[in-house]
Amino acid sequence: MIQWNKTNDALGTVNRGNPAESGLCTLCRADCQGKCETWVSSMKGRKLLYPRDFGWITAGSGNTVHVGVAYNNIRIHGGLYGSYGLPRGLTNDPDDCIFPNVTLEGSFGNKSKTKFRIPIMTGALGSTFIAARYWESFAVGAALVGYPIVVGENVAGIDRGAVIENGKISKAPELDRRVQTYLKYFEGYGAIIVQMNVEDTRNGVAEYIADKFGGDKVILELKWGQGAKDIGGEIQVTDLDYALFLKDRGYIVDPDPRKPEVQQAFKAGAIKSFARHSRLGYTNLANTDKVSQNFMSAVRHLRSLGYTRITLKTGSYGMEALALSIKLATEAKLDLLTIDGSGGGTGMSPWNMMESWGVPSIYLHSKSYEYASILAAKGLDVVDMSFAGGLAREDHIFKALAIGAPYTKLVCMGRALMIPGYIGSNIEGVLHSERKQKVNGHWDKLPAGVTENGHTAEDIFAGYYDVQKKVGKDEMKNIPYGAIAAWTAADKLAAGLQQLMAGARKFSLDQISRDDIWAANRETQEITGLSFITEAGDEFAKKILNG
Repeated sequence: MIQWNKTNDALGTVNRGNPAESGLCTLCRADCQGKCETWVSSMKGRKLLYPRDFGWITAGSGNTVHVGVAYNNIRIHGGLYGSYGLPRGLTNDPDDCIFPNVTLEGSFGNKSKTKFRIPIMTGALGSTFIAARYWESFAVGAALVGYPIVVGENVAGIDRGAVIENGKISKAPELDRRVQTYLKYFEGYGAIIVQMNVEDTRNGVAEYIADKFGGDKVILELKWGQGAKDIGGEIQVTDLDYALFLKDRGYIVDPDPRKPEVQQAFKAGAIKSFARHSRLGYTNLANTDKVSQNFMSAVRHLRSLGYTRITLKTGSYGMEALALSIKLATEAKLDLLTIDGSGGGTGMSPWNMMESWGVPSIYLHSKSYEYASILAAKGLDVVDMSFAGGLAREDHIFKALAIGAPYTKLVCMGRALMIPGYIGSNIEGVLHSERKQKVNGHWDKLPAGVTENGHTAEDIFAGYYDVQKKVGKDEMKNIPYGAIAAWTAADKLAAGLQQLMAGARKFSLDQISRDDIWAANRETQEITGLSFITEAGDEFAKKILNG
């Protein structure tokens, strides 16, 4: 098993827990006092692209050994000459070929294009309580930056305030809050995407959203399973009455709160919580033909409701399911297919299932490119894709876009885009104690990792005045600090991606290709189909020598 470094002396960052390939701890806490790279970048922004203590140090890479198959064992190809994709009006002059001139704006979709300012999107933030508690920070931040955010499964189904009559939703205050919070600051870049699983389909979430907001304002996402687990989504509840409520709503609740012996154990303290589970999809279908028919019927139904944009989310299943998702999403002319490798979850994914189930991201994404290329060779307009699963940094964004180019338009990030919401809310709770409960702040005082930046929002967050310029001084009082942190962290990712792209001489996203990355070892070469690092261009190099 590959072991990832827990500390980075060059950046001055350290993980509280065991780090994964993403650089995030395997267990990411909302009350964490720091300070992994993503945590610190939520305050420092693009400054974290560079080693600390300039003027007193020199720095050298510690990433010299490449073992195993992983995204971190892909190297980025820097270009010596040329420039490609410069914005209109710029020339190949060195004064124009600078990294701030790299364009990160793009779009995805079939007939109706969705624009974004940076090629990232959130993972599905659904019925987990952490998603609900920090939604304002997540959604406002996404809207201000201009990237899509996904409302995950079961939001209406677990809402005690929701009204479900005759099996259909007629009132869903939490789902309304999720959509309205985003749309309040939406300005044409990004999107609000609402995901549907088995229970959501039964409860009429698609019909409710279409009637309430209109199919042109919200993207509907069909869901094939999980990226982090092999079964439906889970949450944990610690209240017996709530567990009974969820059981009455038709959910699987484990252990069964209706059993007298379970209630006795709960009252005695032996059982302290209940797990609510969702259902598996397509259990009544026995082959790919039946799945195809069912899927196409579901897409037609959504279009009849007025949805102009429909997407699909699939997990890290085997090759048959992967091929089926790409083919059906292409044939149905969907707007995006998110392909999620086994990486992480927002709270209740069974741990050993996450550790041992499914196809890891780099394997899954490599085959996605191969299968998409087969369809493209047949003349089909392959669905736009988003890659997910353990991706958190700007180099991950570049590599994921490159490994799936030209089909990959976005990189889906889960926990990496949630961390700014936590840290911003914790800071807001300390600086404005009257808001602590409202913003779900955990801290009683600012930790040293924060105070080394400052003691007010204005001097803590590098992006504070950028956000103020965008929304205006008067509106700034309504912007959650978690959204300011999200802006600041996104600015670091954007600047870092611009630098990597400029180094590769690619000044727009559509110019990124698989030739821009190399496999750093033979195992990664075999799995990804990328050129080995010293064999890429070797033939041409020898022609230069022999010419």
